[in-house]
Amino acid sequence: MQTRWLRHSGASDLIVLFGGWALGAAPFEHLAGDQDVLFVDDFRDLGELPDLSAYAHKAAVTYSFGVAAFCHFSQRTNIEFNRRVAVNGSHAPVDRKLGIPPVIFDKTADTLSDVNFQSFLALCHGSEQPHQSIEVAARQEELWKVKERGSALAPAFDRIWISTADRIFPTANLKRAWADQANVITEIDAPHVPFALWSNWSEVLS
Repeated sequence: MQTRWLRHSGASDLIVLFGGWALGAAPFEHLAGDQDVLFVDDFRDLGELPDLSAYAHKAAVTYSFGVAAFCHFSQRTNIEFNRRVAVNGSHAPVDRKLGIPPVIFDKTADTLSDVNFQSFLALCHGSEQPHQSIEVAARQEELWKVKERGSALAPAFDRIWISTADRIFPTANLKRAWADQANVITEIDAPHVPFALWSNWSEVLS
């Protein structure tokens, strides 16, 4: 895992943000709030987080492949999160019924290129996006590691956001993945990257 601070002001509250694959922090940078924000991505391995003991309140916001990464990470960490939120991701990231179907996943990994990545971005956001470069070999390696790591036991989440226009994780699969936590699911009319709906972290955490 790679970590970097998006906001580090000495606040008493912290958000640990497990991001998605190859998108970086850009989808989240407009979100305002008083919390410090630690961004985590690159799930080729699941390492450690820095010392977070100074924070009185810690929330985990997990997105896309960051959901499965957090589920695996939470099985072996002693960090206590006061609130957990999942956005458009599954504890079974590559699964015909609970995640991204393996045939689609494998094709994405096998054919990854700079050109194909721009098409992927358009699917994520629901519209064409400015060109974004990608390290093809590194991101292919990350995809295969996600598939190899497989599914994880899921902790209880306080809110699970599912986009009805998600073209990366099928909406029906996400509903099945979280059937045992259906009471905390909220469906939203948004693409796979839904964060334009919100302006403040408090809305994501609600």
